[in-house]
Amino acid sequence: MLCTGLLRVILEGDAMSEADVVLRPAQPEDLADVLALLEQAGLPVAGVEESFERFVVAEHDGRIVGVAGLEEHGSDGLLRSVAVADDWRGRGLGGALTEEILLRCSRDGLTAVYLLTETAASFFPRYGFVRIERESASDAVKQSAEFRELCPSSSVAMKRELTRRA
Repeated sequence: MLCTGLLRVILEGDAMSEADVVLRPAQPEDLADVLALLEQAGLPVAGVEESFERFVVAEHDGRIVGVAGLEEHGSDGLLRSVAVADDWRGRGLGGALTEEILLRCSRDGLTAVYLLTETAASFFPRYGFVRIERESASDAVKQSAEFRELCPSSSVAMKRELTRRA
């Protein structure tokens, strides 16, 4: 089960204020909004529907403002589709979504999480990811559509080792 909950973020404007954002598992009715957010961010949407039960969304006032997803491949995970709406960037949502997925992976007993990125290689090290050669990913992860065809060979491959949490 995801450890979803309330996240309080700072809103910028004339007067600084806070807003409540709910992190929760994605629901089937969220699919269209998630796909639109991913397309806006320039991320692949192929395969999202097949692994959608492993996605988490950030919601504010009924609007999906962030998303992160996971594909399981054997004992490893593939973090994918981390995206935040343009007007919500810089408020910690991407990090909160990433941490939520990593917590679930650890609790589910996965041993490592991989990702491919073209634009966020400097973002993920703060969450324990290190650059790797794409060829050094596990065989199961290398068989994923993201590794085989969706992400260009110029994408940066990253990995985070996990420890199981109770």
